[in-house]
Amino acid sequence: MPDAVAKRPSAAEAAYTLTKELILSGELPGGSLISEGEIAGRVQVSRTPVREAFLRLESEELLALHPKRGAVVVPVPPGEAADVLELRLALERSAAERIARTGLAAGHLDRMRELLRRQRALATAADVGGFAAADEAFHRCVVEASGNRLAGRFYATLGDRQRRMSVSALGPRPERLSLLADEHETLLGHLVDGDAAAFGAALLAHLTATHGSPTTG
Repeated sequence: MPDAVAKRPSAAEAAYTLTKELILSGELPGGSLISEGEIAGRVQVSRTPVREAFLRLESEELLALHPKRGAVVVPVPPGEAADVLELRLALERSAAERIARTGLAAGHLDRMRELLRRQRALATAADVGGFAAADEAFHRCVVEASGNRLAGRFYATLGDRQRRMSVSALGPRPERLSLLADEHETLLGHLVDGDAAAFGAALLAHLTATHGSPTTG
């Protein structure tokens, strides 16, 4: 049992994980006020580790701390969505070009197919938060499948922003989840065929339909 105890997350880590998931899933949208006491009660810890978690989230620009008032969830800054979409287009198109030259490894293909199955189940359940997480994982897998480790590591840093953008865009229209899964299947088909040009065109249409034009936000 010592190994199991050693792997148990610290109180601060548990508070951080819960609070961050509440933000990324959209349960705590931008502008929401949250207190240390509320999170402490949910995690069943003292306020000290929650304060540590809040400081960490402030450094990630997800929370703004206000003494004696609590913490406010930072809204997605104006213009950030367009910046993220431009980077995603560049990285995923580049990944598709490399995959067209080298082929799509079986392990990555299996992973993306599994994510598609998960997305369809989440779409049926109208689970926007869960779908946003699976959506981010699918697109990140595209970049990782290229074998460019630097691109993969950089793309992963966009994950939190991607999830918040997706929840914001899809929350009012959960009926689009099934269409997104269909579009992901089309993207995967282009990767399997080694057609980077078709992938790039489909990706632009896919992102624009959900988030708007990358050049205008």
